[in-house]
Amino acid sequence: MLIDAGVTFHEGLPAVSFRFNDAGARKFGEITKNNIGKFFAIVLDGKVVTAPRINSVINQGSGVISGNFTTAEANEVALLLRAGALPAPLKIIEERTVGPSLGLDSIKSGSLAVIAGLVFVAAFMLLFYGLFGMIANIAMLINISIILAVLSLLGATLTLPGIAGIVLTMGMSVDANVLIFERIKEELRDKKSIFSALEQGFDQAFRTITDSNVTTLIVAFFLYAFGNGPIKGFAVTLSIGIISSMFSAIILTRMMIVIWIKKFRPQKLNLI
Repeated sequence: MLIDAGVTFHEGLPAVSFRFNDAGARKFGEITKNNIGKFFAIVLDGKVVTAPRINSVINQGSGVISGNFTTAEANEVALLLRAGALPAPLKIIEERTVGPSLGLDSIKSGSLAVIAGLVFVAAFMLLFYGLFGMIANIAMLINISIILAVLSLLGATLTLPGIAGIVLTMGMSVDANVLIFERIKEELRDKKSIFSALEQGFDQAFRTITDSNVTTLIVAFFLYAFGNGPIKGFAVTLSIGIISSMFSAIILTRMMIVIWIKKFRPQKLNLI
């Protein structure tokens, strides 16, 4: 029946104010009327929070607990009163305790997964696409840097699900480049010029990349909306990674390729 509790000042000293709903106001008025001069113990989880003396009838539904409170003590009592006013009891569904050694092992495993994924993906791109693969790898590194920068700006803590989101984003980043490069190959097979093949390759692949990433963003949204803590972390990292990977694959990769072609003016593109 307690609606609110907070810190106030009574006769220049910190105190705790409280307010009941209508039913609580009537009941508390009867209690204070019949017990003036007695102590009124406020108990939460079997422990006495405070036990003030009832000095007068309180029938307006609000009152003040005064005494030798400091501001911090008054704030703590008010916080405990608000916690005790929750409409439902707290039920612990799951509780985990992770020791420092287990946590360190998890961080090492996650870091190893990121490094291994980075090395193998980079090697794959170099093996299959040569110089263009190198450009895609540079874009992927910039993509990872953007993700870490945004997480840092948000003040987010990088957890294991977050690391998993980064690893997944690395694959999605080069996946977009693979679609673009394969489309460029098809245009070159049709005897298109280098600039025409590049333009058609990026334009045609853009639609597929956008559809793929938008559907993944929709999934990430529902993971964040209905998931718990670790799932939310994965969804946030994945969403940031998807957006930054589209930037790195469509804009950054294209810019680097165009700069390279304008500078060296190759007669043909050697897409392995």
